[in-house]
Amino acid sequence: MSDIASPPSEQDELMPTVPGADASVPDSGVGRKNPLRFLGFGTIGAVYVWIAMVVLFAIWIPDLWLSSATVTSIINEYSVTALATLSLVVVLAARQFDLSIGSTMSLGGVVAGYMLANTSLPPALCALVAVLSGLVVGLANAIAVVWLRLESLIATLGTGAIVAAMAVAISGDRFLTERMTGDFSLIAVGEIAGINVAFLYVIGIMVVMGLVLEHTPAGRHLYATGYNSDAARLMGVRVNRVKVIAFMVTGAIAAFAGVILAARLQAAAPDAGAHYLIPAFSAVFLGATQFRHGRFNSWGAVLAVLVIGTGSLGLSLAGGPSWAPEVFTGLILIIAVAITVAERKPKKNSRESNQ
Repeated sequence: MSDIASPPSEQDELMPTVPGADASVPDSGVGRKNPLRFLGFGTIGAVYVWIAMVVLFAIWIPDLWLSSATVTSIINEYSVTALATLSLVVVLAARQFDLSIGSTMSLGGVVAGYMLANTSLPPALCALVAVLSGLVVGLANAIAVVWLRLESLIATLGTGAIVAAMAVAISGDRFLTERMTGDFSLIAVGEIAGINVAFLYVIGIMVVMGLVLEHTPAGRHLYATGYNSDAARLMGVRVNRVKVIAFMVTGAIAAFAGVILAARLQAAAPDAGAHYLIPAFSAVFLGATQFRHGRFNSWGAVLAVLVIGTGSLGLSLAGGPSWAPEVFTGLILIIAVAITVAERKPKKNSRESNQ
């Protein structure tokens, strides 16, 4: 089924632009003429902010901050947030929203917990079944958006409510803890060469996603679809297929994040993933302003999670109120979205002046 062109919506205003993007250009070319431009604040500003926060907290609370435990805490506490953030990169690159990732995370954990409690399957296979449930959710979102032609904001809000109800039904509205310790918990809390495996998952997905998006035809097609789906279709890109795959990838990674969260907590809760929706969106929009300026990218997404994690942990260690990290995360989301919207306006005005 071919796409029908539609006028820009409020949803489009939130999306970063991709200056000069087309189906054949894998990246934005930042720093190609002048390598030093890559070090500019407009390209890696979050890195400088991150460094400034580290120095600030080192001066403010040196006894609590200057410790290897600080690094360990950020890695352990925010690996799940990073996975949730990475789940959004692909679907947002296709210019679609997915507000169901929190519910999908909950479902992934609950499905894994249910399988562990009611079957004799090994933990790894239970985790795989949970990830497959995320693929199904992604397919449902794709059906609602691609074939029923609903706005992704509304469609995924609805499917998210349904998925959340499914998580409650499967779990019986209770915590699932049977067989959650031992081998299953090692999926999240085990270590390889002293590095938490959950963080290794983040690094692995970040690298693979970054390489695919920037150096393969699939990535170029995804960015082209997000930039201008009509133009991409005219260039031979199967736009609908790209969107379906994007939603399914997002669902699978979100469900995997839910499995890691359940393994880390050694319990699966039907509402566990709901708390990760805002931090994930905050990080992914902030990440879109970094490295590949104007494009959602995995490198910027993980950097943004580290920035948010550093600020939140620092405020907590400094004795800030319990609500301070949430306020900090909310401000990051507002600022990041404001930047992306502001970047669109000059381009619109310049186009209008040329007409």
